[in-house]
Amino acid sequence: MLLRRRLARTLFLASGLLIATPAWADGGAHVVDSANVETPGVCHMESWVTRFSAERGLLNLTPACTRTDLPELEIGASFQHIWDQHDVAVAGPALKLNLRPTDKGLGVGVIANAALDLRTGNLETAALIVPVSLPVAKRLLINVNAGWTYSAAPAQQSQGFYGAQAVLGVSHDLSLMAEVFKHTRERAGTQAGVRWNPGGGRCVDGSDARAVTLGITVRR
Repeated sequence: MLLRRRLARTLFLASGLLIATPAWADGGAHVVDSANVETPGVCHMESWVTRFSAERGLLNLTPACTRTDLPELEIGASFQHIWDQHDVAVAGPALKLNLRPTDKGLGVGVIANAALDLRTGNLETAALIVPVSLPVAKRLLINVNAGWTYSAAPAQQSQGFYGAQAVLGVSHDLSLMAEVFKHTRERAGTQAGVRWNPGGGRCVDGSDARAVTLGITVRR
């Protein structure tokens, strides 16, 4: 296994954020994902905690690995604990298949995930997403996602999803991100932010105008 630890410190300013289906985030509490998978032979653990109020919050843990003998497939899982008046914990598999890497130009992949309620065993969320990534320049990557999502919530059970994201590398350890996303029966959400990765540190996200998110990503 290649040893690589990369922790990021991030400050996000966001409005209208929708809670995404687990395992869509590429490097933390992002909603739109890229077509790229983790480096073969490398595992990572992404985690973040979002506090919306004293009574509402979200804990997320997302481990994933890409095997050297299956370099196109990222195999992962997700765990989310949502505490509010219902206090729900869900977990399930998360897979990403890279069909064409971005080092060949246009990158294409397929993302599939699902999460079960750990108390009842019922299916809570699922998604099938196609991410497309285009390196516009050496430091600019455009990601576009489209697909289908399912939620056990009656008003959100089965609907389309689409979104777009731009990631600009300002320097070796500093990048800018902006994204917009929408489910077909919900209002659009947006995020914008700065990611600082000084070769070690912790990830601090403000993923909503009324929320604070703390996250850590460790790769090994």
